[in-house]
Amino acid sequence: IGNTVLHILVLQPNKTFACHMYSLILSYDRNKEGPGSLELIPNNEGLTPFKLAGVEGNTVMFQYLMQKRKHNLWSFGPLTTVLYDLTEIDSWAEDQSFLELIVSTKKREARQILDLTPVKELVSLKWNMYGRPYFCFLALFYILYMVCFTMCCVYRPLKPRTGNKTSGRDNTIYVQKMLQESYMTYEDELRLVGELITVIGAVVILILEIPDILRVGAAKYFGQTILGGPFHIIVITYACMILVTMVMRLTSTTGEVVPMSFALVLGWCNVMYFARGFQMLGPFTIMIQKMIFGDLMRFCWLMAVVILGFASAFYIIFQTENPENLGQFYNYPMSLFTTFELFLTIIDGPANYDVDLPFMYSVVYFAFAIIATLLMLNLLIAMMGDTHWRVAHERDELWRAQVVATTVMLERKLPRCLWPRSGICGREYGLGDRWYLRVQDRVDPNKHKMMRYTEAFKTQDRDNYDKDLEKLEIDRNTLYKKELSALSLSRSTSRTSSHRGWEILRRNT
Repeated sequence: IGNTVLHILVLQPNKTFACHMYSLILSYDRNKEGPGSLELIPNNEGLTPFKLAGVEGNTVMFQYLMQKRKHNLWSFGPLTTVLYDLTEIDSWAEDQSFLELIVSTKKREARQILDLTPVKELVSLKWNMYGRPYFCFLALFYILYMVCFTMCCVYRPLKPRTGNKTSGRDNTIYVQKMLQESYMTYEDELRLVGELITVIGAVVILILEIPDILRVGAAKYFGQTILGGPFHIIVITYACMILVTMVMRLTSTTGEVVPMSFALVLGWCNVMYFARGFQMLGPFTIMIQKMIFGDLMRFCWLMAVVILGFASAFYIIFQTENPENLGQFYNYPMSLFTTFELFLTIIDGPANYDVDLPFMYSVVYFAFAIIATLLMLNLLIAMMGDTHWRVAHERDELWRAQVVATTVMLERKLPRCLWPRSGICGREYGLGDRWYLRVQDRVDPNKHKMMRYTEAFKTQDRDNYDKDLEKLEIDRNTLYKKELSALSLSRSTSRTSSHRGWEILRRNT
């Protein structure tokens, strides 16, 4: 019951009252230390009161709980060294990491905890010592891997075409080699080594990604921008395309260019994932993701309707015309593609002035230019501008959350020998087996001096106010005009004392 009440207090809007009641309940806890403590009992979701405060973004309760866990090591003048207990904070050897819970929640208030002590210092220590070097090495390794895959695709086994052309529009001169013909020369053997590296890399990607999907859940794993949701979809699809290409090569199935081209595009687009490790590029990838999965996805539905309607109209108009004189609409798929290019103003309106064009072509193209180019494209630009303005206020905050998510991901996947535990063991200071983070804080003496001056001004004003009240009690039976004069005198006296206090403050400053 006490543990349930603690969880309820974390969710209370009155944070000051919740903190007092929290202390009151813990004062009756018999097992204040050890596994039987009320603070260490999780709820049905596996969250202790401390983790629940982080997930809900209750910064007041989080700071209150951290103040209870800290130990002042020593103080010398303005310098103070504090040991913060890392229990439930450090993601090292924890199945449900506190840092991962914060970055995976959708509440913006929870991400503000990443700027509080000691979470900010712990993340900075992990990222600067281990996270950044490992992430940069991983980015370089992935780029070299993609260069290897690209070279294997560029020099894929082809042979000249021997069959006759089926039509005048047939432009094929090379065809794919069979499996028996693909690995005959020394250059083919070099390419085989690169292809094996590519396939092994795809298998490793699937092995690393699938356990996280099962652990976190597909909806959260693919739907969270901070956790790299769209990039996880890209890299898994890339690995599947590599395996499909391998199967088609082994079975000598024609058409391997389809999965191979998809894999090239997806693989190189995944390089943008590594931009999150750099402050100069990380916020821009967030902006791109927000625009693609926000404005662009909604706009594509409208664009598809317009393109489908006008492409059908163009195909019907040119269905009776000779395709050799105007071949942009010679069949329905080509009409769709040409209309898409016209929509984005990639090409100009196709017209051959040597022949007579249908009258309806001019009418339909006029309507298409008004609706698509002038109206819908400018609407898309305005929507993206509005999204950029909204996301610009929190892109740096989202980027810091991405850094935290990347640090937790690397710490979870790398062997323990490559990522030692951060902090100091409490046995060195007689604090048991718990781990602590040492933080050095510097107290600004000018700040405390300003606070003393402010309190002095308040005291002077309060004394003058009390004296004025006494005068009003004595002269209660006097006339109303005398009371007004006494009030004006009290205001002038208070204003004079306040003015004198600010003069003292200016001289001291």
